[in-house]
Amino acid sequence: MGLKKQSFIRGTFILTVSSFFTKGLGFVNGILLARFLGAEGVGLLMIAHPLLPLFITMTELGLPVAISKLVSEAEAKGDEARIKRILAVSLSITGTLSVVLTAFALFGSKWIASIVLADQRAYYAMVAITPIIPIIAMSAVLKGYFRGRQNMNPLALSDIIENLAQIIVIIGVVKLLLPYGIAYAAAGAMAASVIGEGAGLLYLFSVFKWANRGKPKETHALLPKTSHKGDRTLRDLLRIGLPMTGSGFIHSLYHAFLPLVITKSLVLFGVGVEMATKQFGMLAGYAIPLLFLPGFFTQSLSTALIPAISEASVDNNSRLVHSRMDMAMRTGLLVGVPCTVILYLWAVPLTTIVYHSPEAGVLLKLLAPLFFLHYFEAPLKAILLGLGKASTVMWNHIMTNIFEISLIFVLGSNVGINGVAIAFGLGILLQTVLNFFAVAQTIGFYFDFRVLLKAGAGGIVLTFTGLASHRFLERMEWGQTAALFGSLLISLIAYLATLQLTRALRSGPRTPTITPVS
Repeated sequence: MGLKKQSFIRGTFILTVSSFFTKGLGFVNGILLARFLGAEGVGLLMIAHPLLPLFITMTELGLPVAISKLVSEAEAKGDEARIKRILAVSLSITGTLSVVLTAFALFGSKWIASIVLADQRAYYAMVAITPIIPIIAMSAVLKGYFRGRQNMNPLALSDIIENLAQIIVIIGVVKLLLPYGIAYAAAGAMAASVIGEGAGLLYLFSVFKWANRGKPKETHALLPKTSHKGDRTLRDLLRIGLPMTGSGFIHSLYHAFLPLVITKSLVLFGVGVEMATKQFGMLAGYAIPLLFLPGFFTQSLSTALIPAISEASVDNNSRLVHSRMDMAMRTGLLVGVPCTVILYLWAVPLTTIVYHSPEAGVLLKLLAPLFFLHYFEAPLKAILLGLGKASTVMWNHIMTNIFEISLIFVLGSNVGINGVAIAFGLGILLQTVLNFFAVAQTIGFYFDFRVLLKAGAGGIVLTFTGLASHRFLERMEWGQTAALFGSLLISLIAYLATLQLTRALRSGPRTPTITPVS
């Protein structure tokens, strides 16, 4: 179909490079919003789409993951007709559901706002973001298809196009609307997101059409001619997709009511509504994006991991499954150690320079140690999905969300915003532990723990080198920004040199020698 299959390593590399640019662009986007709207305006953005993730989850029905897995399996068997049926059924389902749910969201916006918006000023932003539902749903199906084909180029470029378009629109629209009030400016920022997603979808669709140029137009004919195969395809998609939908449904409900729970708990603690919105903006709009920023390494790896694990599992290649799992966990460790140390030690300088908000640095410092486990959580989840354990992922997700939102309310109402941050971190801890034991019980868990000691040594070198260079550069009086980023660069070079000296960057043994946890 005009698409070249890429190796697991190549696909991961392409996604990592593109994610680096995408995260950088997203970071620039966040900085622009923080400078234009302030913490209060960012808080309105976080509050503005309470039910959007839920509607997207209901539209997608977990199909992107199912498409990725089933397409990779069909391609391994050379079954092109099945690939076409998978795509045709998926697009039919998501297209229909997205139109219905978007109409409901728009016509019921007043009622929805009265129930779930913690701050009614976010109403216009909520309405502005609603048209993104069908765009994301259709993009997700095409991305699932390209992942299943193990060709990551379209995914990489579509994300970059989306972010570039969003930044361009934000610069123009938010500045234009800001004189009319912060509520309208926030709505303009949401509209920019819709335009960005639309640009990404147009690119994905054009690549798909180009890859299928000259092919017979038989996709729509496949369903009536082979209805029993279409029914089987639908069942296979829903078998994997529905558990993901259940997980996404709970997660979306969680995110829908999270702003309300956080602001209400902060009000119970004794904080006013406007201050609660501002504190929520500092946590969700400043601290958490900084924590997620370095995660593009493991997220890219996880995206490529699902079809790669699925293909190896279909071939009953246990050694390849464990080799890819080892690579994922090793990457999570070697990336997670320096990122955690940096975000903990330089939390306040980072938020001060980037957002002009030293208060957000306190929240970042609280979250950073527990967030270390996030670098393992995404690969573990991808391994489970590749092995067909979507229902396990769902139940682990449900238990984590219930635990987390309960803890947020308890700690938020008794400790304040710091308690909310701690609850977030403990939720990440629980989910990682649950996914770890699920993988261990399914295929065993192999890991060379000598790498942990080497990464730890690198972390110690990074800490002392970074702190010493930061003090030296501050005495040079080159400015706070130069001192911070200069010391970060020096410390990262020292960390990489330590890994090279200890040979931590070398790939693990071809045959596992560590006793499996089971």
